[in-house]
Amino acid sequence: MRMHKKSRLEERIAECGDIVKIADLSDKNMKRAALTPEYMPFNEIFGNDNPVYLEIGCGKGKFVCEMAEMLPEVNFVACEKISNVLIEALERAKKENLHNVYFLNCAAEVLAKYFPQGSVERIYLNFSNPLPKEGYKKQRLTHPRFLSIYGGILKKGGLIVQKTDDEDFYKFSLESYKEAGFEELSACENYLLTEKEDVETEHERRFKDMGKRIFRVAVRI
Repeated sequence: MRMHKKSRLEERIAECGDIVKIADLSDKNMKRAALTPEYMPFNEIFGNDNPVYLEIGCGKGKFVCEMAEMLPEVNFVACEKISNVLIEALERAKKENLHNVYFLNCAAEVLAKYFPQGSVERIYLNFSNPLPKEGYKKQRLTHPRFLSIYGGILKKGGLIVQKTDDEDFYKFSLESYKEAGFEELSACENYLLTEKEDVETEHERRFKDMGKRIFRVAVRI
């Protein structure tokens, strides 16, 4: 089902222009864009040199906003390619007056255009689309082609923390991390929000209410 475009979408995004960078989202420009660096000046954006954590696919922003409130000494960048969804995250961050959250409206394929090598300490992948059809393997956000991008922007020793409700996607991801040279730190097949530095996402609550297990894995580069 096609998502109904929110009213005044462009105006509302413009009103949040101080906390978001709008990237070129066209597929035809992805490859070229990735080759032309346009690095985000984190020191200027946040006014400090605190660690940078990145969430890829932030949706409506519940996770990143609650994490930013929990960890004020961390700078959070939240990436979301769907503007119609991103606007809710932007407006929530503005309403809650969060100064350690910034947003990037782009696809994961071009992250290396905006993040210098070794600039990110942690990446979160929360309930990414598992794309179960065999022909879509290369589009999964834990496919080795994406992991090579993440590995480039992560600092040495940086983490990827992934949560999903899809067991096949979880197992696929474990193999991908291994293939890409990441070190597995933990893997849980019935995660119950036991980590101190973690909050529940919208999807996580819904899946738990449905009786589904949550799979969580943490790896290090």
